[in-house]
Amino acid sequence: MAQTETKVLTAHVPILLAERVDQMAARLERSRGWIMKQALSAWVDQEEERSRLTREGLADVDAGRVIDHQAVQAWADSLGTDKPLPVPR
Repeated sequence: MAQTETKVLTAHVPILLAERVDQMAARLERSRGWIMKQALSAWVDQEEERSRLTREGLADVDAGRVIDHQAVQAWADSLGTDKPLPVPR
């Protein structure tokens, strides 16, 4: 099996968070490093997706693909009523 190159990263975390990581590592029978790698990988993926969606949204605004605020507010206000409005398009 090929080894992947790695780099050590150091971070100061609150003691309570470190203890939670240690508890999870013990429960999953994994190392603290494995837990941290999984968590960091998930966070980076989430932030990359957030950035992509933001760029997509800004492109929609630039192209004029927007929905009037009043239409969205009226729709939101209608939710939970006997006659909710259709989703504005």
